[in-house]
Amino acid sequence: MNPTVDNAGVEAILLRVIIQLVVIIAAARVSGNLFRRLGQPAVCGEIAAGLILGPSLFGRFFPSLFHTVFDPGVGPVFSILSQLGLILTMFLIGLEFDFDHLPDNRRTVVSVSIGGIALPFALGFGLAKVMHTQLALGGSWINFALFMATAMSITAIPVLGRIMIELNITRTRVGSLTIAAAAMTDAIGWTILALITAIARSTFDPLKLATMVAEVVAYGLIMAFVIRPLVTRWSASTMKKNGGELTLNGLAVLLILVLLSAAITNLIGIFALFGGFAMGAVFYDQRELREAIHHRLNDFVTTFFLPIFFTYTGLRTDAGSMAGGKLWLFCGFVLLAAIVGKFGGCTLAARLNGIPRREASIIGVMMNARGLTELIVINVGYETGILPKTVFFMLVLMAVATTYMTTPVLRRLFRGSEVWDAYRVSDFAARWKPV
Repeated sequence: MNPTVDNAGVEAILLRVIIQLVVIIAAARVSGNLFRRLGQPAVCGEIAAGLILGPSLFGRFFPSLFHTVFDPGVGPVFSILSQLGLILTMFLIGLEFDFDHLPDNRRTVVSVSIGGIALPFALGFGLAKVMHTQLALGGSWINFALFMATAMSITAIPVLGRIMIELNITRTRVGSLTIAAAAMTDAIGWTILALITAIARSTFDPLKLATMVAEVVAYGLIMAFVIRPLVTRWSASTMKKNGGELTLNGLAVLLILVLLSAAITNLIGIFALFGGFAMGAVFYDQRELREAIHHRLNDFVTTFFLPIFFTYTGLRTDAGSMAGGKLWLFCGFVLLAAIVGKFGGCTLAARLNGIPRREASIIGVMMNARGLTELIVINVGYETGILPKTVFFMLVLMAVATTYMTTPVLRRLFRGSEVWDAYRVSDFAARWKPV
C-alpha cells in the first residue's frame, strides 16, 4: 500500500467530515439562539436545526448542495459519532434520575407516573395494531405495537428539566412532583424498551429470548448491588481527595466505566446506550460528583455530540416518504393519541389525588414533553427495523410538536396557579411579557 495515497484518502474523508461538523454545529447554535428569542428553550432550536438540514427542507430545496455537504460516503463516521454521543448523553440523563426526590405526596407521584404510562401505552398499542394492518407494514405487528406503545409513554427528562429551570419552577411543589413522576415514568419506560428490544432481536426464539431477558435482569442486579456500592465509595473518596473536583484520571475512570457498561449491554443484545444510562443511574445520589461531571462533560456533549445526533435523525426524517392522504391521516392520529394519552392520563391522575385543576393541567402539559428522549427511542426503533421510514417521520413529528407546545401552553396556565410567583421572577418571564 502506498502511504501517500492512503494519507491523501484519509485527508479527503477528514475534510468532508470537518465541513459537515462546521455546518451542523453552526446551525445548532444559530437555531438554538433564535428559538430562545422566540420564547422556546435552546434545545428546541437544536432539534429544529437537525430537521432543517435533512432531506425534507435542505435536501428538497438545495439538493445538489445537500448531497455535497452530507456526502453519504462519510455516513458511517457520523453514525458512530452519533452513537458515541448517545452513550454519553444517556449517561448524563441517568445522572439526573433522582430516585430519592419524592415529595410528601408519594401517592400522587406514583399515580401520575402510572397514568402517564397506562393510557398512552393503551392508545399507542391499539393505534399501532390498526396502522400495521391499514398501512400493510411488514414484520411482526406485536413488536411494532409494543414499540409504538412504549414510544407514546416516554417523557423527556433532559428537555423537561431545561424548560423547568428556565421557567424557575424546579423548587415548586408542582415542579418537584412532575420531575419525580417523569423520572419514575422514564425508568419504567426504559426498562420496557430494553425488554422489547430483547424480544425483537430474539426473533421470537423462546430460548434466545429467555437468555437475553435473564442477562438483562442479571446485568441490572449486578449494577445495583455490586457495581453501585463500589463506584459510590470510589466517588466519595475521589471527591474528598480532590476537593470536589473531577481530575483527568477520575474522568478517564468514568469514561472507561461508561464504555464498559455500554459494551456489556451491546454484547447482551440490547443497545449500547442502555449501558450508558445504567452507569449514570448508579451515581444518581452522588450530588458532588454529578456536578463535577456536568462541569467536565455537559457543555461538550451538548455543543458537539447532540447536534450530530439531531442532524443524524434529521437525515432520516423525510417528508417525501409521506405519499398519500392516508399516511398524513395516521400521522394526525399518532399526534392526537400521544397528547390525549399523556396529558389526559397525567392530568386525570393528578386531579384524582386532589391537585387543583390548573396545577393538574400544568403537570399534564409538562409530562407531555417528549423531546430528546423520544428521539432516542425512535432511533432505537429504526435501528432494530421495527419502524419503517413513514412511521419514523410520524413519531419525529409527534416528538417535536409535543416539545414545542410545552412552553407556550405553560405560560398561559401559570397565571393564577401556585407556581406563578416563582415564574414571574424568572429571567424567562423578564424577557417575555406574561400572557
